[in-house]
Amino acid sequence: MKKILLVDDDKDLSQSLANLFDSDKYHFDFLEDGMEVGNFVREHNEVDLVMLDVNLPSLSGLDVLKQIKQIKDDLPVIIISGFVSTENAIEAMKEGAYEYLTKPFELEKLIETVNKACGFLSHSTSNQISEPQPGGNEIGEIVGKSPEIVEIAKLIGQVANSDAAVLIFGESGTGKELVARAIHRSSRRKNNAFLSVNCAALPETLLESELFGHEKGAFTGAYFKRIGKFEQANNGSLFLDEIGDMSMLTQSKLLRVLQEKELERVGGSETINVDVRIVAATNKSLVQCMKDGSFRVDLFYRLKVVSIFLPPLRERRSDIPILVDHFMNKYAGQMNQSSKKLSKNAMQLLTKYNWPGNVRELENNIHTALVMSKSDLLQPEDFPINSEAGKPVDIDMENIQEDYTDTFKKIIDPVMPNLIINSPGQIYQFMESAFERAIISSCLKHFDGNQVKTAETLGISRNTLRDRISRYEIY
Repeated sequence: MKKILLVDDDKDLSQSLANLFDSDKYHFDFLEDGMEVGNFVREHNEVDLVMLDVNLPSLSGLDVLKQIKQIKDDLPVIIISGFVSTENAIEAMKEGAYEYLTKPFELEKLIETVNKACGFLSHSTSNQISEPQPGGNEIGEIVGKSPEIVEIAKLIGQVANSDAAVLIFGESGTGKELVARAIHRSSRRKNNAFLSVNCAALPETLLESELFGHEKGAFTGAYFKRIGKFEQANNGSLFLDEIGDMSMLTQSKLLRVLQEKELERVGGSETINVDVRIVAATNKSLVQCMKDGSFRVDLFYRLKVVSIFLPPLRERRSDIPILVDHFMNKYAGQMNQSSKKLSKNAMQLLTKYNWPGNVRELENNIHTALVMSKSDLLQPEDFPINSEAGKPVDIDMENIQEDYTDTFKKIIDPVMPNLIINSPGQIYQFMESAFERAIISSCLKHFDGNQVKTAETLGISRNTLRDRISRYEIY
């Protein structure tokens, strides 16, 4: 029989939770005050699991968790909370909690987690989470409390105390650098430097110098010795953004630094030891890049010790009102404005729009609206996105022109201003990929996932179709 200590000042809830479990498998003990837990764990070595509420009299659940881990580090602890808090989720997982769950519980999830923690099921952390409650939370500058954001917070807490490399996937504008900064702030390196390099913004020779530094006279224009970002970030963290755009030569040199923890400046012969935690990010499919031969397989697995996927804003719409409120307050404060409000129609526009530029595009729209609006109540017309952008495009399929130009123009025109603002220099590539993914997804859906019929209808080979399904992660 497994013995569980349930610590919560709500007696009725505690008893209700205990009643969910088979009394032949589980025995429950109950405490209401965090101050009592330490002595109980010391005196009862047979305890198999502690379920611990965050808000307790006298001592918080997170402080009790730290006590338990000092007394018996291998004792699994499930943290339970009455509200979603990304900060608490990070802290709980960082301090070694087995899981972080929120009330009201998803009962199947709760029972499964307890069974796993007690050894009745194979051990693995579930990816599910209970429904979020109204309100907002921030992981540093990351704002939201959707299930996706809380899962990211838990991952940040789990990886914070290690030096494992982290690879962040996500579209442009989803906040990949903010996640990287949150990992650094939660780590033991937080008092040292956090530096970032955009690998797509510099040509190969300059990127190499930016990362590894150069000696005076190493190349034309190298009038002074330069200390690279690796040396500057020694004992800290280095964020490599758009890693998929790094040249193969620079990838080789980066791999050596990661393996050997040493480098030589460009044009130099001195070996310099470095201790840097790497967090990399990309909006590309590195799997496809490896297939194309533009990204090293060995570097991919060196960077992808832990991976985090940041979903696009359109897939976590519940965070949009929270983000709107955050950016409204942020820019009102910067501009010394009195607080403005959104009309219902404006909020409806913002929540229905697909946000191809993600959080960055939303922030730019809020900023523009606050600057341009002459009223304290923001209306749809105050935002750069066209008020029709969030609505389905009305297309006359019977009279459609053979080349489809007018049809696609109706779709693209409303979003082009934001593409110009958020994706300069990448619009063609972005739209080409988006169209290809959309037409393949639509055709697959039409044929209920039948790849043979889809390939025949599109006029492409099965191998090409399978390649695109993998590249664009179409399910």
